[in-house]
Amino acid sequence: MTEAFARAKINLTLHVTGQRPDGYHLLDSLVVFADVGDRVRAEPAEALSLAITGPQAANLPVADDNLVLRAARTLGGQGARLTLEKHLPVASGIGGGSADAAAALVVLARLWQVPLPDPAAVLKLGADVPVCLEGRAVRMAGVGEILTPLAAPLPDGWLVLANPGVSVPTPPVFKALARRDNPPMPDDLPGWPSVEAMAAFLAAQRNDLEPPAIALAPEIARTRAALAAQPGCLLARMSGSGATCFGLFAAEEAARAAAGAIGAEQPGWWVAPARMVG
Repeated sequence: MTEAFARAKINLTLHVTGQRPDGYHLLDSLVVFADVGDRVRAEPAEALSLAITGPQAANLPVADDNLVLRAARTLGGQGARLTLEKHLPVASGIGGGSADAAAALVVLARLWQVPLPDPAAVLKLGADVPVCLEGRAVRMAGVGEILTPLAAPLPDGWLVLANPGVSVPTPPVFKALARRDNPPMPDDLPGWPSVEAMAAFLAAQRNDLEPPAIALAPEIARTRAALAAQPGCLLARMSGSGATCFGLFAAEEAARAAAGAIGAEQPGWWVAPARMVG
């Protein structure tokens, strides 16, 4: 058996800077990962199959278009018994399905002893699959295929992720955008000597999908406000197209206390403290 960890992908910023003639949107995003996620396991088998377990399994029935199975077919679709241990909420803006697909590519390439697919084939699986396969902090541009590593290491920091139990499909959020030609981030990203310095930089940036997502799911605004109200929270923002929001913290203790407080007040929400990794 071989397995891989599918970390949650967090868009600390997400600037929508244009739209191509084929309808795909151009993005400029600072992406990091959180040390919380799903697990994908693969065992030898004659046929290809998928089982989904874990606390979020009930929200993701096995279907032929599951990204894990699509990733397997991209690699040639040999036999394997796949298990997806699902911890991340579905359709939540933290790249759960894309991270699962990337993890499936890794474990199956190892199991079948084949190379990973070319970048164009990876991108066809979804705009977030290339960055999840990269698995480190990058500036993501284009439609998700242009990945530029950061010039300096990330500062030590913690995230609290919170999802109010609302699935927000991405297409309606993009459709509700007020404009699609927003300014990008600065050409040269600074280095951040501390998480406080990073938070100050991020405060001047945006997630352009946040306003249309809130219009479609007002619970997102409540989630962001709950994070922002916690002691030690340096910045609260929505990730991706929602509905998951993140709070950025300097200290593990403050992050864990915030997650505990929000979880106690909102027992129906998915809440997780996690170290920021990149």
